[in-house]
Amino acid sequence: MILQLLWFLVCGSQAVLQVSISLNKVELSVGESKFFKCTVIGEPVKLEWFNPQGERIVSSQRVALHTGEDSSRLTIYNAVVEDAGIYRCQTTDAQGQTQEATMVLEMYQKLTFRDVRSPQEFRHGEAAEVVCDVIASPAPAVSWFYQKGFKSMEITEEHYSRFQVLPNNNLQIHKVTKADEGVYRCEARVEARGEIDFVDIEVVVNVPPVLSMLQQSFNATADYQESVTFTCVTSGSPDPEVTWHRKGQQLERSEQYVLNTMEGGRSTLTIRNIIQGDGGSYTCRATNKAGVEERELFLKVFVQPHITQLRNVTAVEGSAAMISCVAEGEPLPEISWRRANDGRSFTDGDKSQDGRMDVRGRHGKSMLTISGVKLTDLGRFDCEALSRIGGHQKSMFLDIEYMPKFQTNQTIFYSWEGNPVNISCDVKSNPPATMLWRRERLTISAEGTANIRVHTIDGKSLLEVTPVSDRDFGRYNCTARNNIGAKYQEFILAQADVPSNPYSVRLSAVSQRIATVTFMKPDSHGGVPIGHYLVNYKEVRSQDWRDVKSHGVQTIVLLTGLEPNTTYEVRVAAVNGKGQGEFSHTESFQTLPIREPSPPAVHGQRGMGKAYRLGLVKQDDGGMPIVEYIVKYKTDKEEQWMTKLVSGQQDFALLQPLQWNTRYEVEITARNIKGLSEPTFYQFFMPQKPDITADSLFSGLGLGPVVGLGLVGLLLVLVVVDVSCYFLRQCGLLMCITRKLCSKKTATSGKSKEMEEGKAAYLKLPLKEENGKETLKPDMIEIKVHSDNSIHTKQDDSKA
Repeated sequence: MILQLLWFLVCGSQAVLQVSISLNKVELSVGESKFFKCTVIGEPVKLEWFNPQGERIVSSQRVALHTGEDSSRLTIYNAVVEDAGIYRCQTTDAQGQTQEATMVLEMYQKLTFRDVRSPQEFRHGEAAEVVCDVIASPAPAVSWFYQKGFKSMEITEEHYSRFQVLPNNNLQIHKVTKADEGVYRCEARVEARGEIDFVDIEVVVNVPPVLSMLQQSFNATADYQESVTFTCVTSGSPDPEVTWHRKGQQLERSEQYVLNTMEGGRSTLTIRNIIQGDGGSYTCRATNKAGVEERELFLKVFVQPHITQLRNVTAVEGSAAMISCVAEGEPLPEISWRRANDGRSFTDGDKSQDGRMDVRGRHGKSMLTISGVKLTDLGRFDCEALSRIGGHQKSMFLDIEYMPKFQTNQTIFYSWEGNPVNISCDVKSNPPATMLWRRERLTISAEGTANIRVHTIDGKSLLEVTPVSDRDFGRYNCTARNNIGAKYQEFILAQADVPSNPYSVRLSAVSQRIATVTFMKPDSHGGVPIGHYLVNYKEVRSQDWRDVKSHGVQTIVLLTGLEPNTTYEVRVAAVNGKGQGEFSHTESFQTLPIREPSPPAVHGQRGMGKAYRLGLVKQDDGGMPIVEYIVKYKTDKEEQWMTKLVSGQQDFALLQPLQWNTRYEVEITARNIKGLSEPTFYQFFMPQKPDITADSLFSGLGLGPVVGLGLVGLLLVLVVVDVSCYFLRQCGLLMCITRKLCSKKTATSGKSKEMEEGKAAYLKLPLKEENGKETLKPDMIEIKVHSDNSIHTKQDDSKA
């Protein structure tokens, strides 16, 4: 404002514009920001800026204008090299006269490292170009240094056989190796400004993975919980990452796949619980920054044969049946067939003897073809798959469908009015058949009629007919039908009759009171089975017939309770459900007269002690009861017979007492009221006299009786000893009792009196055998005590 005032005072009323810029020449570094102010003296109408290209500057985000009435400020943000040049500030007054001022902007670039990465990684063996992007204005001079520990070595032309500084200031290393790894320094200088700067770059050399396998192929058996472990050994820089792949998919850690990484670059894959699907190739892949390396391993899985397809088959009788058996396994198994009903086996290419069965197979599949299927083919067939690993067997069932077949040959049934009869239509078919009954082309409904009922169960249909008139007899038709076909069978319901008469009536085994009647069956049973036979018999002079029924349909009947020496008449008739048939012709027979009995049969049995038991078996009693048996017996050395009478009602005779070691002869005669039978002769031998020892005596006794007998024997011995003491030495328990009881008399006088009267005491002591054992024999020793106190003994003459 002061300058404008001075200008106005000097020049008077003339209005002359004057323009000035705050800076005439400016050096600006790239990236810096700067503003410039343009000032006008006078009365400007318009104030504008022009860039070095002569273009009017329009305010923007990087180049901004702030214009007032007499000044304008130009601001350049983040200047670039292209911003260099001459800038003009131009003003215009009201008369259109213009004035301008200029400003020179010079740009320069400071040393700047642009996007220099560290570390920089390279692949082993390639040409590595270490990038050092540095800019400056003017262009900088670049030098490279290799840092080894605390020392730095400049890379000069003598190293250019492997190292070379490229025109773009980058360092190229030919066929870089792991030994070239380290820290490199890129140093830049601008001589004009004495400016210098550097950057350290770490060079990393990556070595591609190297893979080696300890084993490339493996064998295992499926379904035996087996495990297989694959091992990969890797090297490289950086340490490779190992992954396992199968069928293009990476395997993840699981219960089945166990992944492990160990020292020394070892990586393992363990496959657990191997199954058939685990067989095939696996890939071990090692990956790092330098590349990828992979190797293939192969797992061969042996699988026990397993039949995967075998189904039951249904065929129609007469058609063909095709049975397929499919099996899998490694190696592929061989398939064979076995027919269960006869055990016959078939393999590939086999045929049955009748040529109906044929086997063809390949690649784990076998086809058994049966042509002209018969009902005998029905049943189980076994398919067996075998390999060197093992075998597997499954069974199937061949079901055969066929049209109904009637199982009964009885087509004629008999009945009579009021008697119900079941006509059986027994059918075998597959699938089950439905059955219908017809009578004169009219279908009998399942509900039947008043006298006809239909009962159907398990392939059998019963037509229950209760004839009420002749119209109910005749032909009935049973039709059986299934989806294979239909068949019918005709049945005849005929009127039954009573049986014809039996014939060839004979009498046998006739005795005084018994006779046996035999006869032949009648020629006709009347259509109804015979239930029994009726035998009539009577005395010739009597008019009253007596009846005897046979046991079932036996053609032999026993007549009992007959009178001796009597003539009888007998006849036979057959009885069925309809009734009794005619009698046969009458036969006569006479019973035997009463006579002496037949000799009895005898069998012997040793008795107890000196006894013998004779068993008596009655034979023919002659028509009258046995009154008694006369038993005569004697030794073979005697002439005189001993006789024993036994009641005829008894069945044994007991002979006793007998002699030891003796043979006896016996005559037995039976007597009835008619007389005596012929005698029956019999002999037996009595053995040696047995030794009755303590062992044999007590062998049959229990513990209680034996102990009791022992106590009794001991008491007896004590009594004998006491009595001996009394008589011999005047001592003992008996002596004490005697003195107390006979205290009024002296012992001497009492004893003398008894001896004078000749009273003696007798004791029977058991004898001793040679073996020292006491026996209770009937032969005893008599001990007699005399008055002179002497003892005399004598043998007992009695014998048992």
